[in-house]
Amino acid sequence: MSLESRVIELESRQAFQDDTIQALNDVLVEQGRVIERLQLQMAELIKRYEEVVGQYGGEGEQAPPPHY
Repeated sequence: MSLESRVIELESRQAFQDDTIQALNDVLVEQGRVIERLQLQMAELIKRYEEVVGQYGGEGEQAPPPHY
């Protein structure tokens, strides 16, 4: 195998790897955005849950009737 063909092969591999790395980076960035959005939604749901528990939680904490 000549030196020129080896260099061409290495350049081809590098170009393919660069494309692959860029594609993986794009996916990683998108996943980061999705995770951030899900964390914000989860925080909002926790906040709403705590508000509901605060409003109605007192009723559920009463002792059971004596016949239990």
